[in-house]
Amino acid sequence: MSGTDSSKLPHWDPDGPAIVLVRPQLGENIGAAARAMWNFGLRRLRLVEPRDGWPNPKAVAMASGAAGVLDEARVFTSTAQAVADCACVYATTARPRDIAKPVLEPAEAVRDMRGRIAAGQKVAVLMGPERTGLETDDIVQANVIVSVRTNPAFASINLAQATLLMAYEWRNSEDVVRAPATPDLATGGKVAMLLDHLSEALARAGYFRPPHKAPAMRRHIDNIFRRAPLTEQDVRTLRGAVRALDEGPRRAAERTPVECADMSQLREGIDAIDAALMRLFAERTEHIERAAELKRRDGLPALIPERVEEVVRGVRAKAEGAGLDAALYETIWRLLIDHAIALEEARLASPRS
Repeated sequence: MSGTDSSKLPHWDPDGPAIVLVRPQLGENIGAAARAMWNFGLRRLRLVEPRDGWPNPKAVAMASGAAGVLDEARVFTSTAQAVADCACVYATTARPRDIAKPVLEPAEAVRDMRGRIAAGQKVAVLMGPERTGLETDDIVQANVIVSVRTNPAFASINLAQATLLMAYEWRNSEDVVRAPATPDLATGGKVAMLLDHLSEALARAGYFRPPHKAPAMRRHIDNIFRRAPLTEQDVRTLRGAVRALDEGPRRAAERTPVECADMSQLREGIDAIDAALMRLFAERTEHIERAAELKRRDGLPALIPERVEEVVRGVRAKAEGAGLDAALYETIWRLLIDHAIALEEARLASPRS
């Protein structure tokens, strides 16, 4: 169908879903998929292990005007890596699977995508290899399955057709209003870190028996956690729970009476210290700023309140990223910083020899 008007300005949707071609075989099919994307304003193309390498001149020839999509394509070594920054992943497949995930038709799927994107989330659509389609390990990375009602006796859709269908539905849903989805969903990369942590803990506990069934058992566990998107708080809570279960048996013999005390009382004590510390910082702001002025006059770096908060935010972020108790680490660092400020103020106030 002809209809290209080169005089019109290029129009594309920068917030649209990423199209991920998993282990595509022919350059021509990659080019045809890129052309289908550009027909409907999609531009974010990701390739996982293209069989004939990348870039591929046959893809450029087949793209027919959509070479810009190919120029910006990103290449990855695994499906998990390709969707690590996405909060929700949609796997396109025509075959029934023994994997319990929500199943949507293309129109329903793109409406769901628009709601998630409106909430600030990144989403991706997985397209499988031409000959076999997506493998089970690829589908495990997804949160939702997208299935098209086709002729049961001839259900296979080629790569370009599948891409065109999803891209068309995306463009066709432009005016659909949908309530924003939960904005703080964890990315695929953070969920993968949780699952790695859980898998390692289960392996240490001897869960994966017999050994030859371990890969299938791991896939099933992964699928359980990816069936519904997890929030950032979900991931932090689960990592803390896994860590507690994993470390409990190994440290039981080493625990002291203090460690075995009532943890609720300990938590109340930490909260009280934290609250007192915040009051102390508020009361001492003037003194800290005066000390900072003296430091600047002496050519020393100033530890002003803004810098203190910057340090504490950094500590908290690192603790959360490692699955640690961020509030406890923040309290400890605030105590250390306050002590350092007090020592420095005393030094600056003392008469010079």
